[in-house]
Amino acid sequence: MGANTLFFGVAAAGYLVCGYLLWMYSSRKDPDSFGSFLSGEAFGYRELLLISILGLFFEMLMIRWISSEIQIFAYFKNFVLIACFLGFGLGCSQCRRKIHPVAFIAPMGFFTLLLGTRLAGIHAVVGRLTNLIGSTSQIQIWNLGPTETLTHVQNLLLASTCIVPLFALLVFMFIPIGQQVGSLLERAPRGVTGYTVNVIGSLIGILLYTALCFFYQPPAVWFLVAALFATILFLKRRRVLLMLVGACLFTAALLTLMRTEEPRVFWSPYQKLTLSSEKDASGEVTALSLTTNGAWYQMILNLSPAYLNSHPALFIGDPSWQAYNVPYHFSPNPKSVLVLGSGMGNDVAAVLRNTSADVTAVEIDPLILELGQHYHPEHPYQSSRVHIVNNDARSYIQNSHEKFDLLLFSLLDSHTTASSYSNIRIDNYVYTVEAMQRSRQLLKPNGLMVVKFLAMEPWIAARLRGVLREAFQNDALELTAYQGSGIGGNFYFAGSDQVLQGILSNPESAARFNHPAKTPVDLTTDDWPYFYQKERGVPVAVVGMSVVLLLLSFVLVKKIVRPDAGLPGPWRVHFLFLGAGFMLLEAQIISKMALLFGTTWVVNSIVVSGLLLLIVCANLIYGTVGEMPVTIPYAAIFAAIVLTYLLPLRLMFFPQIAARIAIASLVLCLPVLFASMVFIRSFAQVKFAGDALGWNLLGAVLGGMLETISQATGLKALLILTAVLYLASWVALARTERSNRQRAVLAAVEA
Repeated sequence: MGANTLFFGVAAAGYLVCGYLLWMYSSRKDPDSFGSFLSGEAFGYRELLLISILGLFFEMLMIRWISSEIQIFAYFKNFVLIACFLGFGLGCSQCRRKIHPVAFIAPMGFFTLLLGTRLAGIHAVVGRLTNLIGSTSQIQIWNLGPTETLTHVQNLLLASTCIVPLFALLVFMFIPIGQQVGSLLERAPRGVTGYTVNVIGSLIGILLYTALCFFYQPPAVWFLVAALFATILFLKRRRVLLMLVGACLFTAALLTLMRTEEPRVFWSPYQKLTLSSEKDASGEVTALSLTTNGAWYQMILNLSPAYLNSHPALFIGDPSWQAYNVPYHFSPNPKSVLVLGSGMGNDVAAVLRNTSADVTAVEIDPLILELGQHYHPEHPYQSSRVHIVNNDARSYIQNSHEKFDLLLFSLLDSHTTASSYSNIRIDNYVYTVEAMQRSRQLLKPNGLMVVKFLAMEPWIAARLRGVLREAFQNDALELTAYQGSGIGGNFYFAGSDQVLQGILSNPESAARFNHPAKTPVDLTTDDWPYFYQKERGVPVAVVGMSVVLLLLSFVLVKKIVRPDAGLPGPWRVHFLFLGAGFMLLEAQIISKMALLFGTTWVVNSIVVSGLLLLIVCANLIYGTVGEMPVTIPYAAIFAAIVLTYLLPLRLMFFPQIAARIAIASLVLCLPVLFASMVFIRSFAQVKFAGDALGWNLLGAVLGGMLETISQATGLKALLILTAVLYLASWVALARTERSNRQRAVLAAVEA
């Protein structure tokens, strides 16, 4: 079957499934009564808790699975998140209508066959989708293959033929879960308690999924856990039980059957890791190659003198100038070395071979560390001279007080996104002006910093030179080193003027350095950390995909939401703006917490869990104090936003971790408490209608799209936009309450 035929065949299959599901939900024959999975049963907080756990668990699962298997969504992660929110929102807004379990099962089957099978050509379809979007992205994307000789617009339109059904299927998948949650919330005898149970269930779902990631469990196990919760929830509903649990078990079974001995696949808390063997003509394994989410990442190499002598054909040129040995020509006798992004241990092994220094090896992914400990033939991580730190590189830089003779950035690149609630990549905060300035402070007076990076685009090389120039107030020295195995890249040597002049005083060494022309380029900062984006601005692909998804969302809302259903107009606008503002507020908090504490899975889980607990606190305050004037929480929101905007983040880097946590939580997270107080007050006024929660989630979709504006303006500007959204929600609320009072007066007069 031809590539084009298969590509359009997959798209056509998606359109057929979407068309059928849209026909089901656009039908106006459903009775206006609660169409629950659990219809006929009395309301139960147990059921609400379980469906809330299942809903958030599935959301995290699909975001991780889709983004890992379809590479482009690891770079545009909000795509999957927005689809999930839209599905939840549509479901909650239609909570009184009949629930169709097939809307969950059909998309599940489609994605299972698309991503879980190894049919010839299927993965080529996924790869082609990445290439088509990536070619218009204005973002440097690893492993991007050749694309059709079309214009950017044509590539984007061609990609949209497949993106539209994928997005719609994700939306439909979460509609039934949203309907169930909305139905139970509306029937809760105590609305505040019901909403609190819903939030607690969401928190448990996130923590449960995080725990599975911590134990490196694969997607098959994720679906088995989901099947277990579905069994407990729908035990008395045989038909629903067979459909939902059967779909999860089918997916788990297929993913298990498709596992192979070679290559070996692992799932770390951050990414899908694939380890494969590299063999020579005789069949001997000469190296192990690691890919992350389908993109080549690094290799495990044996570069010991004994191995090099016995395999001279594997490595070209002088072994002493092999890429991993290059830094030690310019820092021959360091006493202490810091390796950031130590990976599976090649750079650590090089330090041990070339020096007698003590090594601090920092790596964010715990599974990559374990793979290095288990598979690296030189066993660098077992050395008593090596101190292993499992942490985010920026966090270590920011919090360490040690001084080093040599600081090495080791091809540091994440190849993925860190958070399901943010499109900021974890290595972006490493290659910023502020990060390099802080790194300089970790060097001893005559210390040398070496940044090793495979700069595949001239503007990336220029950006690295510019960031280092800004941090060190001089021009870094640049050298390119490659070898037969393809490992190498650009080396940037930074330090004091005295250190760099000492390096250049050796004619043999000086002859090896490049002399690149100075190229103007936007420098990455903590406010604009988009290292892989060529220039400020919202990329063409993001604009194009946002337009496509907005149009699709409009069609789905128009077709599915009944004209006579829902809340009065101003109420919808109020909840819509609340959802958009909260989404931007949450993105701001996560990005700043990443700087303060590191972008690790632990930090992200704690932050998201903390935000959900603040929502619970707001509910408890409302349940205890009752309705307070809305001016108080709104004023507190705006005051907190102004404080966050004006207060430099560097002032929060207290040496005592307890003080840093307390101040950061107070300044950054407190707005969530007041925003939640506004929401619970409004939610109670509409008697916890599922429609209100639905429009709030649709607002989160809007907020997720608005977040991309930061690629042009920087992250700090999102605070201004957040304030505008909350002001708009306040205006809509005031109009609604004024209208309600007028109607009440007219009713009293007529009576």
